[in-house]
Amino acid sequence: MILTVTLNTALDLTYGVPELVPHASHRVSDISERPGGKGLNVARVLAALGHETVVTGFAGGATGAVLRELLADLSPRDSISAPADVTSGPEPESAPVPGSATASASVPATAPAPTRTTDASAPAPVSAPAPAPAPITDALVTVAGNTRRTIAVVARATGDTTQLNEPGPLVSADEWSALLARYEELLAGADAVALCGSLPPGIHVGAYAELVRSARAAGVPVLLDTGGEPLRRGIAARPDLIKPNADELAQLTGSRDPLRASRDARRRGAHAVVASLGPEGMLALTPDGVWQASPPAKVLGNPTGAGDSAVAGVLSGLVEGLSWPERLRRAVALSAATVLSPTAGDFDRAAYEELLPRVGVEDHTTAA
Repeated sequence: MILTVTLNTALDLTYGVPELVPHASHRVSDISERPGGKGLNVARVLAALGHETVVTGFAGGATGAVLRELLADLSPRDSISAPADVTSGPEPESAPVPGSATASASVPATAPAPTRTTDASAPAPVSAPAPAPAPITDALVTVAGNTRRTIAVVARATGDTTQLNEPGPLVSADEWSALLARYEELLAGADAVALCGSLPPGIHVGAYAELVRSARAAGVPVLLDTGGEPLRRGIAARPDLIKPNADELAQLTGSRDPLRASRDARRRGAHAVVASLGPEGMLALTPDGVWQASPPAKVLGNPTGAGDSAVAGVLSGLVEGLSWPERLRRAVALSAATVLSPTAGDFDRAAYEELLPRVGVEDHTTAA
């Protein structure tokens, strides 16, 4: 089982408009809702790849109830028992964009029309059958506050996306303690854990460092995907892997050179660094070597969730024992296939299967 932690979950709303014009009224052509936040997006892709996944974090209020209802609809079955909720109350975010200017005619740009409960996977080519979707188990902790919403407005004519993110609910000390207890229980059955996204109000800035230390004490490989001061504190706890984008890496280290910045990040405590480089793909600096993976073509579409799909690619590859080049190849192909899907957290299965063998991976170990 793979565990994902999303402390600041969200109900992702995607509004499609023909064209986005400032200071104008718009008629929305299509609307979709998804359970979101970075870790939930990661879990959705992991499940589509066939990995049983448990999600924890916080959810509350009317928005949280909708999120949990949609999350339940994504899972084909519940084969893992989540611990009983220990709180009272009702039960039920910078991404690697492998290109943003033009679309390659050789890359399929089709995706299922967004609906409220569309599954993240689509039929794969006969030569490469898709794995059966695996369960996503809800182990979220209920909080008194209302889960936030994120709103993506997509101009269908260009694929450009405008994103609006609410801050999230205020989390109490008791609610944080409940999350820690839930997390410790779940680590016992986890093969790997991903700590993803921003911190909601009320959570101390060293929260991720605390969660990293718990995972390391339990012997569970831990990936950290956040930015700013939570990343700075978290990296000092020595996570197995961090996945910053170029801006987050520069903010952490003060260097705009990805290779130099990744070296600095490893000195600060990260065992391995996988950096998202936008249209240039991804760079991995690891104890085993240095590689850069690049997409075969630029793609046009909605980049929301592309970084989360990359995390799912790297984490699933780790659990499956893939080499670093193959982990990067999968991550970049998933990221590009997510750009081609109009809804946050989905990826275009046909595009993924077509792109995967065409992602280029270069070995920079000697140069580094």
